[in-house]
Amino acid sequence: MDRNPSPPCSDAEEEEGDAVGNTVYSKHWLFSVLTRLIEVIAPAEPDPGASPEGARTELDEEMENDICKVWDMSMDEDVALFLQEFNAPDIFMGVFAKSKCPRLTEICVGILGNMACFQDICMSISKDENLGQVLLQRLCDSDSPTLLETSRLLLTCLSQPEVANVWVERIRENPSVYDCVCFIMSSSTNVELLVKVGEVVDKLFDLDEELMLNWIKSGTCRSVGPSVDDSPEELPDFKIVPCILEAAKQVRSDNPEGLDVYMHILQLLTTVDEGIQAIVQAPDGGKETWSLLYELVSQELCQPDDPPIIVQEQKTVLASILSVLSAMFASQTEQEYTRMRKNMPLIGSLIRILQYMEGCGKRAVENSKESEQEETGRTDVNEEDFHLKILKDICCELLSNMLQELTKENTLEGLHQGHLNEQTCSCAFQNLLPLYSASVESFLEVLREADQTLADNLEKRFPSLKVHTQECT
Repeated sequence: MDRNPSPPCSDAEEEEGDAVGNTVYSKHWLFSVLTRLIEVIAPAEPDPGASPEGARTELDEEMENDICKVWDMSMDEDVALFLQEFNAPDIFMGVFAKSKCPRLTEICVGILGNMACFQDICMSISKDENLGQVLLQRLCDSDSPTLLETSRLLLTCLSQPEVANVWVERIRENPSVYDCVCFIMSSSTNVELLVKVGEVVDKLFDLDEELMLNWIKSGTCRSVGPSVDDSPEELPDFKIVPCILEAAKQVRSDNPEGLDVYMHILQLLTTVDEGIQAIVQAPDGGKETWSLLYELVSQELCQPDDPPIIVQEQKTVLASILSVLSAMFASQTEQEYTRMRKNMPLIGSLIRILQYMEGCGKRAVENSKESEQEETGRTDVNEEDFHLKILKDICCELLSNMLQELTKENTLEGLHQGHLNEQTCSCAFQNLLPLYSASVESFLEVLREADQTLADNLEKRFPSLKVHTQECT
């Protein structure tokens, strides 16, 4: 069943010029709905059905149906421009200030979100400082649908280059935004809301490193958060990394795109030293982060029973996860959770990813030949090659670092578990050489102690290693 009714059309009998722009929607009808909306938030006489505070907490059915029609209509640019000319944003400001009806607030934010999809209107909304502040306050709302529409509106504005900096600066100057976003990520079970909030955070961090650094360092003071009855509610000292992890756990099973978003947020954190430290200096020393990412790679993504093409679908989320694991491994080699005896399955997963990428690479070459005369086809293939190359580079870096840490006991365990054999080692060597030759040679010496025959066979397959080892001896 559709959430909103179908928008009304102008009657043929209506006077000429009643249509909004090139649409068939009626100006007169829109005027009437907006006028009634003003009366809802500022009634001329007290409403017997109002709450004790004098404001309605629920919309009557007719008004809800009509304002939902406006919500649908606002996706049309002519209607959006008409609403702007009629000062609808100011009317909505009155709704946000006076209404006690969550559904009405949600719809009005949703209409603004549709209007903001059009550049000129987005610029007008964004430059209105009062409206901007009021919209940010909506992030502290207790109503999930309103939070969802507010997040959608913010993401729309942040995606417009002309006004993105206005919102970044506004958010940077409002510490409560951090607290409200962390509260949502750490406590909400609404997957759709978590994904949209994650997209907002991802966009903010991508746009502004200073804001990201501020949020990494935040969580040292108490602040006021969401409350149902307008009484201030003190929030705990939020830290960004645990909040991101909690949200990622909520979305991991139900929304692959959402998981991709939260993994990319973690990856962005590792682009600055402060972000890496925030991850590995958590009370648990980063164990929770490592455990989650380890499970995703070893038990959920790119598994042995998946077709090799799966690496194409999961390339971005895999790249983010492996990038974070690589940064953690490089900075936390003394932590118990990075010990090789616990991470042989991860090494096996890294090699499997490389094996699957080899299959995808061959397929890409075939597709490129088939579409040689099609410009679009070549562009798509090149883009796929680019993302796979990024994944390969990250995967090889982590694998090389992990191979250097292997002991004879670890290697024997890997051989026993099936993570290491001639096929997997050959794939690893093929991808790591010549850039990571030192890691490969170090691993080969350990492998020689664990399985002399396998080491000899690998030397035969990779003559450059044999020559080098002979020179060393």
